Amino acid sequence: MTGLTLYVGNKNYSSWSMRPWIAMTAVGIDFSDVVIPFDFAAGNPEIRAISPTGKVPLLRHGDLLIWESLAIIEYVAELFPDAGLWPADPQARARARSYSMEMLSGFRALRGACPMNIRRPKQALDVGADVRADVARIEQIWTEALARSGGPFLFGSFSAADAMYAPVVNRFDVYDLVADRETLGYMNRVKAHPAFLKWEEAARAEPWVVAEDEV
Repeated sequence: MTGLTLYVGNKNYSSWSMRPWIAMTAVGIDFSDVVIPFDFAAGNPEIRAISPTGKVPLLRHGDLLIWESLAIIEYVAELFPDAGLWPADPQARARARSYSMEMLSGFRALRGACPMNIRRPKQALDVGADVRADVARIEQIWTEALARSGGPFLFGSFSAADAMYAPVVNRFDVYDLVADRETLGYMNRVKAHPAFLKWEEAARAEPWVVAEDEV
């Protein structure tokens, strides 16, 4: 055991928790995870007792606490430089980080209208032009990356960039937002990845229902 503990929210809903969990699991990094469900109106006091932001995800490594999904991924990538979390080529690595930062800071319309919900039965959702613009930009990112790398994932093998967009795969799927063959092919490959399947299995077994995330 590496001494890494990742605190996550409900696996059915917590897209930001999913990102570092999927990234670390996909490349075989050993860690323990603790689920702290956010089914409390004012936030779960358990996470507020240990997290400086009162939010998840949070990574504990000894006395060190790291918060924010991408910061966690970057820290772990430095701990395990041979794990392949980022592409080896400097230019590809720069693009992967740019795409990941764009996910971190953008696509607010999509995130607001279509919360991640692993258990949601697939059903089309009528969304506005702002959401459609987010969808189009994400499809453009995926198309560009796959064309450069040749697939099967954005930079060839599964990387942190794929992990950053894994919750979007769920959103596109359950809200039936896309129809392009290449987009659907990439989504199917992500959904079939063992790390995604492991997260999905745990999410479907959870008892909690958060009404505000049930669109």
